[in-house]
Amino acid sequence: MTSLRSALPLLFLLSLPALAADPLPSWNDGPSKKQIVDFVQAVTVEGSRDYVKPAERIAVFDNDGTLWTEQPAYFEVLFAFDEIKRMAPQHPEWKTTQPFQAVLEGDHQALAATGMQGLLKIIGATHTGISTEAFIDNAKAWLKQARHPKTGKPFDQMIYQPMLEMLDYLRSQQFKTYIVSGGDTAFMRAFAEVVYGVPPEQVIGTNFVTQYQLKDGKPQILRTAKLAHNDDGPGKPESIDAIIGRRPLLAFGNSDGDLQMLQWTAAGSGKRLMGLVHHTDAQREWAYDRNSQVGRLDKALDLARANGWIVVDMASDWRRIYPFEPAVQAKVQ
Repeated sequence: MTSLRSALPLLFLLSLPALAADPLPSWNDGPSKKQIVDFVQAVTVEGSRDYVKPAERIAVFDNDGTLWTEQPAYFEVLFAFDEIKRMAPQHPEWKTTQPFQAVLEGDHQALAATGMQGLLKIIGATHTGISTEAFIDNAKAWLKQARHPKTGKPFDQMIYQPMLEMLDYLRSQQFKTYIVSGGDTAFMRAFAEVVYGVPPEQVIGTNFVTQYQLKDGKPQILRTAKLAHNDDGPGKPESIDAIIGRRPLLAFGNSDGDLQMLQWTAAGSGKRLMGLVHHTDAQREWAYDRNSQVGRLDKALDLARANGWIVVDMASDWRRIYPFEPAVQAKVQ
C-alpha cells in the first residue's frame, strides 16, 4: 500500500493544473493578456495597495464589435431587414414605398440612397408599435433561424471566445459585468444572458419611450416611436451614471462610439483598465478601423495609444476568435 508520505508528491502534481489554470486560454501570452491579469489581481487581492471592494468592481463592455462581430453590418440592422420581409404581407404599400421597397427587392443602391432617414423608418417599423415582450420574442425567433452571410452560423455564435473568457474571469473575481451599447436594449436582452451570462438588468442600450397600457384587459409595455435615449458616444457615460451609479473600474469597446465611456472610466481615482478590440485579422474575421462605415475606430485609437490603454490586436493577441473555431497560435504581425 502506498504510504501517505510517498503519495504527497503525486497529490501535489495533481493539484498543479487547478493552481495554474489559465483564465484566458484563447489569448496569446503577451502585453494585452498580462495587463488584464495583472489588473484583476491588483484590485482583487485583499491588502493590496490597489484593492477594491467587490461592490465597486464594475466592468462595462460595448457589444457590437467588442463581444460579437459587427460585419458586414450591425446584426440588429440585418434583423430589421428580415423583419420587413416577414411583415411585408401585412403592408402591401411597402412594395412601392421606399425604403421598404428597396429592402424587399434587395436593391442595395436604392436603400443606400435613402440614407439615415431610410434606416430610421425601417427601425421604427420593426422596433416600435408593439410590446416589449413581443419585440423580444421576435428577436429570439430571428436568432433561432437567421444565419450569418459569411460563415453560415447563427448570429449568436458569432461571438468572441476571448471576450467570453474575460467576462467569466471577471465574474469569478466578483466583478459585476454590464453591456453598455448603442444597440436596442430589448434586442440585446433577447440573447445576452444565454450567450454572455449578462442578465437583463445589466444590459444598457438605446431605448424608445414606453407606455404602460391595458390591451384586452392585460397590462403591457408599449414601445412608442419616440426615442428616449441614444446610448452611443456621450450617451454611454450618461447611462452608466444614471443606471449603474458607479464609475467603472474597467471598460472595453472597439470604436469611436466607445470613446467617452473609456474616458469616463479613466477619469476615476485609483487603478483603472481601458481597452479597445482592434479588428486586424482579415483572414479569420475582418480588418478595419479608421475608414470603416461600421465600427469606425479613429480618435479612440489615437487616444488609447497616447494614454497607454490596451489595444487588443485581434490577429496577434487571440488564438481563437469564435467558439466554433479550433485554437491556433496566431501569427504575430
